[in-house]
Amino acid sequence: MNRSDFLKMMPAAGLSLMINGFPVRALANATLNQILGVTSVNDNVIVLIQLVGGNDGINTVIPLDQYTALSAARGNILIPENRVLPITGISNTALHPSMGFIRSMYDEGMVNIVQGVSYPNPHFSHFKATDVWLTGSDTDQILNNGWVGRYLSNEFKGYPQGYPNQLHPDPPAIEIGTTISTCLIGQDVCMGTSVTDINDFYNLITNTVGNVPDTPAGHELSFLRFMAQQTQQYTFSLQKAAGKARNLSDKYPENNALADQLRIVARLIGGGLKTQVYVVSLGSFDTHAAQAVPNATHTGQHANLLAHLSEAVYAFFDDCRLLKIDDKVSAMTFSEFGRRIISNGAAGTDHGTSGPVFVFGKNVIPGIIGSNPVIPANADYHDNTEMQYDYRRVYAAILEDWLGISKEDADSVLKKEYAPLAIFKVKDEVSGSGNNILFQNYPNPVTSITTIKFISHGGQTNIVLRDYAGRIVRELVNQSFDPGVYEVSFNRDNMPSGTYLYTITNGAYRNTIALVVAG
Repeated sequence: MNRSDFLKMMPAAGLSLMINGFPVRALANATLNQILGVTSVNDNVIVLIQLVGGNDGINTVIPLDQYTALSAARGNILIPENRVLPITGISNTALHPSMGFIRSMYDEGMVNIVQGVSYPNPHFSHFKATDVWLTGSDTDQILNNGWVGRYLSNEFKGYPQGYPNQLHPDPPAIEIGTTISTCLIGQDVCMGTSVTDINDFYNLITNTVGNVPDTPAGHELSFLRFMAQQTQQYTFSLQKAAGKARNLSDKYPENNALADQLRIVARLIGGGLKTQVYVVSLGSFDTHAAQAVPNATHTGQHANLLAHLSEAVYAFFDDCRLLKIDDKVSAMTFSEFGRRIISNGAAGTDHGTSGPVFVFGKNVIPGIIGSNPVIPANADYHDNTEMQYDYRRVYAAILEDWLGISKEDADSVLKKEYAPLAIFKVKDEVSGSGNNILFQNYPNPVTSITTIKFISHGGQTNIVLRDYAGRIVRELVNQSFDPGVYEVSFNRDNMPSGTYLYTITNGAYRNTIALVVAG
């Protein structure tokens, strides 16, 4: 049974019982973040690492059981079998020899690899394929905002009006570079801030948007001016965070652009910045020619790129460990597409379809999701590796299991329902919720039947409904429970319209929330 089917079966498998005439359903087997119906409930951070140009997945995660067919299809660039890095505990699969640091992280339980990630009817244009991945769209769909931007628009209601503020003093998202990725464009406005150096922020044009002509050029100018203003608003919080922390790892390599970007990210997170999404990038993966050196195919352009990735990610997570932030930081690689199975005459590869996605962090489930691609015995130019997983299932895992939003909100962000892949270790707790064990009833206002979700830490649990004068209207729950998440539903019957309060008491925990009964 796959995880999607398992999740679909969970509600039916819940234990149902009656307490004081009210149906109570035990939901302890489901992950709390999926069933509580709340927005982000933690301070976890995701770092998106874009491998620009289309990474050759076959020479990155190497299918050893397909070597005979691969030798015929791409003998001029295939890594010699005696050079690859075997993956501990995984037979017939290896990593490129330049990825020694990532292999070490894998051995430490900090790497999850998803095989064959793509989408139906993939596009081979850099522009279109990149747009698909950044917006979370289908091939034939045009979206004007990004998947991260839509998530952040839900978290930062009304942004940018009233931001920064005391509750949200820091940027919703940060991209290290001179531009803002499409993935950070929200419903109405860009949700990201661009940073090149923590001591030298952009001052693009002016501190105010000002009047601009109502023309396409004017709209572009308005956008640039707004970005400048937005960046300046967050300068203080960025400088404050940078001043509170210093990079502690001595593993950062020289002359590595990705490492330089991740160094800034680690310093900002270590300094207490509350930004949850960072975007960094590594370019030049469009290896149509000279991907590998003839007769030394373990070296060359692709080898150098993968070495930069491996060294930078290793140093970053070493820094996170030393800064004591590694428990809340994960990172994910993505590229607009993979490469063809067959190589070309220039010792390179052309645009292909699916490829592997790497997810790093202390809280990933280590291992490989999916299987090696199947390589035809006589591959030609039109052959590609088959898709195994839609890329939006990776996004769903990030949104639901890592950032902690509800399934309903994740489906809204991704425009469709996607079952999250089992990438992260999901804790059966509501991170950052303090002593909160009671949640808003739904629907609210109440017209007939409503449902209340609650957490019991074990032992006697009591929920009572009172009117605003403090009189007990109903006792909804009075029962001893095992630790877990439960639901209780009740019918308003003849309750008059108005505002009521329901209170839960479970040992030292006590919470009260208001509900409204409609007229």
